[in-house]
Amino acid sequence: MVEVKIKNNESFEKLFRRFTKKIIQSGKLLQARKIRFKTKAKNDKKKRDGAFHRMKVQDKREYLRKIGKLEDTYQR
Repeated sequence: MVEVKIKNNESFEKLFRRFTKKIIQSGKLLQARKIRFKTKAKNDKKKRDGAFHRMKVQDKREYLRKIGKLEDTYQR
């Protein structure tokens, strides 16, 4: 934790500048920015459910393609 004490006859602006400088030097700001948008890892059940859903959709698309209801949009 960064701690800054006010000096005699020091204005708030000077104190605030010293505080922000200490924060930047400590690396806490950079660390907070790095983890700001970090997403949590999915648990095993969600991974498994997602995999089953993808397999089901893939099988359905393949079936529709085989019976002629779905056109190939790309060449294999």
